[in-house]
Amino acid sequence: PGKKSIGCRWVWLIKRKADGSVERFKARLVAQGFSQRPGLDYVEIFAPTFRPASLRLILAIAAIEDLHLHSLDISNAFLNGELEEEMYMKQPEGFHQGDSDDVLHLLKTIYGLKQAPRQWNKKMHQTLEKLGFKRLESDQGLYIYFKDEVRIIMPIWVDDITLASNSQSAINNTIKQLQSHFKLRDLGPTSYLLGMEITRNRSQRSISLSQRQYIVDILDRFGMADCKPVTTPMEPGLHLTKEMGATTAEEIEEMKNIPYLNTIGALSFVAENTRPDIRYPTGVLARFSANPGMAHWKAVKHVFRYLQGTKDKKLVYRPDDGKELFTSFTDADHGGDKNTGKSTGGYLIKFGTGAVSWSSKLQPLVTLSTTEAEYIAAVEAGKEIIWMR
Repeated sequence: PGKKSIGCRWVWLIKRKADGSVERFKARLVAQGFSQRPGLDYVEIFAPTFRPASLRLILAIAAIEDLHLHSLDISNAFLNGELEEEMYMKQPEGFHQGDSDDVLHLLKTIYGLKQAPRQWNKKMHQTLEKLGFKRLESDQGLYIYFKDEVRIIMPIWVDDITLASNSQSAINNTIKQLQSHFKLRDLGPTSYLLGMEITRNRSQRSISLSQRQYIVDILDRFGMADCKPVTTPMEPGLHLTKEMGATTAEEIEEMKNIPYLNTIGALSFVAENTRPDIRYPTGVLARFSANPGMAHWKAVKHVFRYLQGTKDKKLVYRPDDGKELFTSFTDADHGGDKNTGKSTGGYLIKFGTGAVSWSSKLQPLVTLSTTEAEYIAAVEAGKEIIWMR
């Protein structure tokens, strides 16, 4: 009595393979956590995930040192979390029991609850500590096991687990131990991870990452499947400004029907994971999300045309002849943003033959010279290398 219950609904998902074919159909009951009250129904909600650069670095190490790679998927991961608050939920459609006003008392977390990711992460962390894993403080989505000559690196993205190790028997043993705690699916040697297709050639010690299928899908989704390719991600010498945004009533109405924000989100996902070559134009175009104009939309379509011609490009990791652990490139323009006078700084860091980390973004202050702008960009690259080491 006196308690408030939250609603729930069914969500239908189609899970696909790396080539876009249907793997399975999925139904999930999701709580309507938007009606939870802070301080009463939940307190803390933060849960860590690893940075994309961490995963790429692990894959590069796996290629160069010829480590075994294995993938697992925890089934219904959030249902393992222990709920600390007293929570009630309305009964799901199609599965009602008891009286019409009977509700469910939640004992464990369920998808949709604000605290569900955090409680699952706590549960997973406790389990891995018991198995002898240590969490990396520099990236709390990574766990390391080191004993005698056996080393296991385990990046965890919510319920997707990857194991990289010099011992296949150690991987098999870890999987058995995890199976005693959670229901999981053994996906075998890693071939598809977080939307990326992973191709391996162990004789050449190489691993390549590609998002070809995702690029094909977004080209189709935004009506650019038959566009003609271009050779550059952005027109050379193009300077976009806020003044190019929609100003007249006709322009504002026209831009309402254009999915500008959706395209920027889709392009950012590609730029963040496997395509450093579109990081700069995507970052520039994201600056005008509040009020884009046709000039900005034309530049977005130019990026799509570039992807059309380069969708088969891959990031390839293999040993190189360099003596240095990391190779870094860094640069900056000076006052490139005409609206604020700020410079854009960028860096790219290689491990072996492939890029593992990159960035292109506005600097936080207005610099007085090209030297100062490039110094700030170099410092950012230096910080990233220190973190990576």
